[in-house]
Amino acid sequence: MKLTDTKIRTAKPRERPYKLFDGGGLYLLVGAQKDGTAGRYWRLKYRVRGKEKVLAIGVYPEIGLREAREARDDAKKLLVRGTDPGDKKRTDKIVQSDTLKAVAEEWLGLQAKKLSDVTLGKARWMLETFIYPRLGEKLIAEIKAPDLLAALRTIEAKGKHETATRTKQRVGQVMRYAIATGRAERDITADLRGALAPVPTKNRAAITDPVQVGELLRAIGGYQGEPATTAALKLAPLTFVRPGELRGAEWREFNLKGAEWRIPGERMKMGDAHIVPLSSQAVEILTGLHLLTGNGKLLFPSLRSRERPMSENTLNAALRRLGYTTEQMTAHGFRAMASTLLNEQGFPPDVIELQLAHAERNKVRAAYNRAQRLEERRKMMQAWADYLDGLKAAGNVVPIRRKT
Repeated sequence: MKLTDTKIRTAKPRERPYKLFDGGGLYLLVGAQKDGTAGRYWRLKYRVRGKEKVLAIGVYPEIGLREAREARDDAKKLLVRGTDPGDKKRTDKIVQSDTLKAVAEEWLGLQAKKLSDVTLGKARWMLETFIYPRLGEKLIAEIKAPDLLAALRTIEAKGKHETATRTKQRVGQVMRYAIATGRAERDITADLRGALAPVPTKNRAAITDPVQVGELLRAIGGYQGEPATTAALKLAPLTFVRPGELRGAEWREFNLKGAEWRIPGERMKMGDAHIVPLSSQAVEILTGLHLLTGNGKLLFPSLRSRERPMSENTLNAALRRLGYTTEQMTAHGFRAMASTLLNEQGFPPDVIELQLAHAERNKVRAAYNRAQRLEERRKMMQAWADYLDGLKAAGNVVPIRRKT
């Protein structure tokens, strides 16, 4: 007799596994209770080229009786055409791992070990938003340059030319990973050179005039927003780290007694750990902030969840509240401010670059520089903080030191 839903639901596990047959080779395997396999599993017994085989269809109740019968009928149709349904299932599984989405997810998993959370998040967002919907389920080896160009053109149509270019770069990285793992033969993004509209050069807005810097610092000193946001605004010019590195700061990274902030590599843009010597002014701000958020993980938690940092727009929004437009100042602009004024004051450019955590192509030299020039950076960071205090207090342009 054929199976019914009632018979399946009321089937009890026994000491040993047993089968409930439905016909045409389809049966439900009921697992044994004693060995912890008391589930119900759909199986299909069939013969191909004179050899008996068993095809695993799925688990009940995820696969119901009706779906199991449909799978049996589909397998029978394959057998009529001379195809082994078990072989086809294995092939389909292999093919599924060769789709652009599958390869990209593997690549993202590897990048999680070396890219910062912010950079990784942006890469995932680009792929999930613009690439997966059109190309995600296609075999990566079968995607042609015009296919990718059509997806990128939808980004350009929204006026997001830089996003289109960056998305193409990410797909190129995925393609090269596919080549390395034997699932593609060439990087089709190379064929799109010159196919996208050029990205206009756009420098991030920054205030670099000393008098205007003093005005900005006084405005920050009078900010009436959230205390944690105020602290972040005050620390931004003193540390001039990237906005993502600042807002994601964790208390475990700080040694206030040693006046040092050690940012782990996974939070840095280039993947290398970075040391930020803290001026006495920065330590004072952090000490006060610790009374507010020191019982948690993050220095600047989101108002919605203490487990997540403030949004990437928080500091820029605060600058807007202070009256500064996007063409005047951005959170990233504190880096350009420090770079410009420190260079004007005669500090060694390579020391400034080290403190900005700009990439050093030679890894051995980079490690040497970080170790050998830390004391110079400590003195520079304190001198910089004192200089900012002078600008804030009087608005006078007082050099940090004489140029050499």
